[in-house]
Amino acid sequence: MIENKRNKAILFDLDGTLIDSTEAILESFAAAFRHFGDRVPPEDEIKGLIGYPLETMFARLGVGESKVDAYVQAYKEHYRTVHLQKTVLLPRAKEAVELAYGYAKLGVVTTKTGKYSRELLEHLGLMAYFDVLIGRQDVEHPKPHPEPILKALLKLERVTTDNNWMIGDTCMDMEAASAAGIDGVGVTCGYADYETLAGCTQIIRPSAYEAVQFIIAL
Repeated sequence: MIENKRNKAILFDLDGTLIDSTEAILESFAAAFRHFGDRVPPEDEIKGLIGYPLETMFARLGVGESKVDAYVQAYKEHYRTVHLQKTVLLPRAKEAVELAYGYAKLGVVTTKTGKYSRELLEHLGLMAYFDVLIGRQDVEHPKPHPEPILKALLKLERVTTDNNWMIGDTCMDMEAASAAGIDGVGVTCGYADYETLAGCTQIIRPSAYEAVQFIIAL
């Protein structure tokens, strides 16, 4: 872990903010539905739900409550075999993290499984920049609930909400930030377009790199 003593905190979402794992996600959803002999939902329907916890995604895709856990397990069994090979950094994501590291303590707040998130960030050469990673299994209530952000800030020893930021590509990220009492920057490099993000934040940038530039310029 690289030492960092900066007096700001910047939290990043993963999918659609720093990484593009769309191919691995779609393939793993298809594998789960086929495993149980079901029709695979259209890709646009799946992509429209990325950012929600897996159990929520499967439920919204029509899987009955009693079967959701089994579908999630089938998804994970396939995902773990492809996630490293089929995930890439978004453009300038590495530069965004490196730039942010010079000004802030950094964290990741994601609805992905923490184990896979750490593996991905290690594989992509970024995990050493982060002081904390909060995944789905680390909280009872995922985003848009503030619990993941508040837990990350607690681990970063951020006792006030001043100079704390959340960068993410969905309204769930922005709503969680607002509920936690911190500022959010929406980015259009992921799964929500500008018009959607404009409904939940006043600060929107094209990518995580421009979002970090905005934060450090304040």
